[in-house]
Amino acid sequence: MAGVGKTISEKIFSAASGRDVWAGDLVVAEVSSAMAHDGTALLAIEAFEEMGGTKVWNPSRVALFLDHVAPSSNETFSKVHKRMRRFAFKHGISLYEVGSGVCHQLMIEEGYVRPGELVVGADSHTCTYGALGAFATGIGSTEMAAVFLSGKLWFKVPETLKVEIEGSLPPFVTPKDVALRVIGEVGADGATYQAVEFHGSTIEEMSVEGRLTLCNMAVEMGAKTGIINPDEKTYSYLAQLGLNPVRGFSSDPDAQYAKTLEFDVSSLEPQVACPHAVDNVKPVSEVEGTPVDQVFLGSCTNGRIEDLRLAAKILEGKVVKRGLRMIVTPASRRVYLQALREGLIETFVKAGCAVCNPGCGPCVGAHQGVLAPGEVCLSTSNRNFKGRMGCTDAEIYLASPATAAATAITGRITDPRSVVRA
Repeated sequence: MAGVGKTISEKIFSAASGRDVWAGDLVVAEVSSAMAHDGTALLAIEAFEEMGGTKVWNPSRVALFLDHVAPSSNETFSKVHKRMRRFAFKHGISLYEVGSGVCHQLMIEEGYVRPGELVVGADSHTCTYGALGAFATGIGSTEMAAVFLSGKLWFKVPETLKVEIEGSLPPFVTPKDVALRVIGEVGADGATYQAVEFHGSTIEEMSVEGRLTLCNMAVEMGAKTGIINPDEKTYSYLAQLGLNPVRGFSSDPDAQYAKTLEFDVSSLEPQVACPHAVDNVKPVSEVEGTPVDQVFLGSCTNGRIEDLRLAAKILEGKVVKRGLRMIVTPASRRVYLQALREGLIETFVKAGCAVCNPGCGPCVGAHQGVLAPGEVCLSTSNRNFKGRMGCTDAEIYLASPATAAATAITGRITDPRSVVRA
């Protein structure tokens, strides 16, 4: 394919495999960093030991996280946590304890992700890191055991779906709304095993935290990853975290794409994913007024400082509707402390919210907000399948932090722009 440009994904796999590769090629590539959490690490540890593993390939590039059920709510997970602590200590691996935060936020904050790198995680939302110009993807626990052993894994280089997003977002319309709009159009399996590469003026204007939200949701289209060419915003964001990585890769102007989709979001209204599928997306105007029992603000999708700021701005001086509970879970200890300094936590507490320790919170339905039969939750997380939040006879709507805050005030799904105007 001489004379044809490469996508950022093809460049990353070429560098990681040490040979010139293109979409469709099978490669064995060197992994830059790897992670697992308390929902996936135990299987990886057991498989590693069954393979005869005695030494982790590079302990400084492997991280373990206690975040999904943290603090542990039952004996089963207490045993998992104990096993993970012992494994980490034995092999010199960094383990991030209960209360540290969500794995995906910490992978970024702690410097495990840099532009141009190949990063794997035993979690499907590892694709979040693509917002920093890395190729990041979720893998299975047994695959992670192989990475623990060798630092390598086989991949099929994915073809790329180019998504062009143009226009300035209206007030109180957020990157989460953009993500839901794209997913609603593409469908839950419309980008299966593809890299979804985001471009356009909207992306250029979007903050890095907004881009993280966008890439986090890419797997909900079946994508292998979501990815954005790194720019000065990317490097500035990393510098603020105390990281100064080398320059990564960007797609060539003549790179080949499987398909290109175009979106204009200049008049986009807030979006809501309705039960029980992430691609069952409707404008908020079509579901406004739906009664809600619980609102969740947090997760690896929307638990960052910008998300908390936006929700607090809407909740300032107001209270959560009687009969509804709102749960707020910062994405990391760093985010929590920043929210404390800015007075955001005080705003949430005065409004009647329950503020939990940094972590995954009720997202996976294991603790800190399990739903009862017949209840409805509006969540800022990324999945709304039956049983996702602990009960198969409950309904979950997905929306932005702005829509979540407005809904908490009224007790019904609400367009945030109507609350702010009032």
